[in-house]
Amino acid sequence: MENIIALKDLRLNMAKYVQEIKSGRSFVVVKQSKPIFRISPLESDNQWEEIGDFTKIKKGGVDIDDIMTRL
Repeated sequence: MENIIALKDLRLNMAKYVQEIKSGRSFVVVKQSKPIFRISPLESDNQWEEIGDFTKIKKGGVDIDDIMTRL
C-alpha cells in the first residue's frame, strides 16, 4: 500500500516528509483527492553528475550574468 498525503499537508510539514523520504519512504501526493505526483528517494547518489561547483570559484557563488556572458 502506498503512502498518500495531501498537498497541503506536504507544504505544511515539508521537513517531516523530507526526513521520511531520506529514510526510504515514498508518497503519492493528492490534491482534492486526485493524485498529482509521487515523491520517492533517489535510487542512488550516483544519479547526479556534478558539472561544476561555482561556490568553489567564488565564496557565495558566481553571478549568473557573468557566466552567461562567458559562454
